[in-house]
Amino acid sequence: MAATLKRMDVQRAAEDLRRRTLGGIPRALDRFIYLASTRDYNTGLYYHDGLASQFSADVACEALANCHRETFHELIAAPVKELVDQMQGYMASSQSRPQDFVAVWKGLEPYRVAVPVETDPFSAEFLFSNFKVALAIVEERLQKSPRSIQGA
Repeated sequence: MAATLKRMDVQRAAEDLRRRTLGGIPRALDRFIYLASTRDYNTGLYYHDGLASQFSADVACEALANCHRETFHELIAAPVKELVDQMQGYMASSQSRPQDFVAVWKGLEPYRVAVPVETDPFSAEFLFSNFKVALAIVEERLQKSPRSIQGA
């Protein structure tokens, strides 16, 4: 019975998160990065102050993890063209120069630490490969027309 109640709490918390927070983040890539940022990289646990105060830290953690996995799967299913568009939009909202963004994403590959905990390596590498292809396309577009990509 307690497990059923907790699962219902997690579902309610996830729906609250989707409605109040994630609903205001238009692109899956942005949501993916945001949700990854709510995870402590030392423990793998997610935390969101608002959800934890309304539900509990454990329920909030599970709800965040579930939403993070959903967003990960949304990105895996996205065609490369859509990833390119999302990356350009994310880059434009990042307040960094497009050339710097591309250089950092190529060099540091920050998306590697953004995958959900317990993601199978094949799925992670598939997404990383698609990100690399999308990034190469973004870089090529940037080299051809630096002004047009900044407002994407």
